[in-house]
Amino acid sequence: MASVLVAAQCAVRAGDLEANLATHRVFMQHAAESGATLLVFPELSLTGYEPTLALDLAQTPESALFDPLRRLAREAGMTTVVGVPLRVPGRDKPQIAACILQADGALAFYTKQYLHGGEERFFSPGQGGELLPIGDQLVALSVCADFSHAEHPARAAAGGARVYAASVLIGEAGYGHDSALLLGHAQRHGMAVLMANHGGPTGGWAAAGRSAFWDEQGHCVAQAGGAGNRLLVITGQPQEWCGREVVLG
Repeated sequence: MASVLVAAQCAVRAGDLEANLATHRVFMQHAAESGATLLVFPELSLTGYEPTLALDLAQTPESALFDPLRRLAREAGMTTVVGVPLRVPGRDKPQIAACILQADGALAFYTKQYLHGGEERFFSPGQGGELLPIGDQLVALSVCADFSHAEHPARAAAGGARVYAASVLIGEAGYGHDSALLLGHAQRHGMAVLMANHGGPTGGWAAAGRSAFWDEQGHCVAQAGGAGNRLLVITGQPQEWCGREVVLG
């Protein structure tokens, strides 16, 4: 059964939830028109990667902020993963979360397990999350630094994941190193890898864009042409993938 996996490479505004929600809705509508079964946004996509603002912008799991996106995901039958700082009971710092708006209207969360150096000043480490059933495949989520720890994709593969979907913020200087790591995970574990990067500056970082998809042998099936607002649309099934880019205004 063919899947349509989409990386939403978006440029967001620092701390502007209203503007970023509008951007997410536009991306979701375009992805739905492409028949997406899974749509993945970058790390902290709803707020921007803004550690100093995270505590004030953090949401609870019950936040009404997610409601319009949940409706769109359900209407399209499209599991959608968006990034947000999440308030957690018993923690004085939020966690970096991937909010999973499931195709049936349900809501779940994956929380970033491995923090970059310095992030511990603003965030608490998370617990990860369950594999996502997308069609007849299992998808593992990763948020940025998670993929730099070899045990993370190894656990995903051992659990039966066929696709490893990473929400990231990668700048130009780190792109070569980080993309090589993701390619290596695909080769080592026979697991396709989808990477959704930011499309514009955030948190003082100039994101490289170039969201990408590697097949189970580590071949780059498709890559966004640069920064900016773009959808990377991947269609197929294991061993039989093809990709295209959609440039958004």
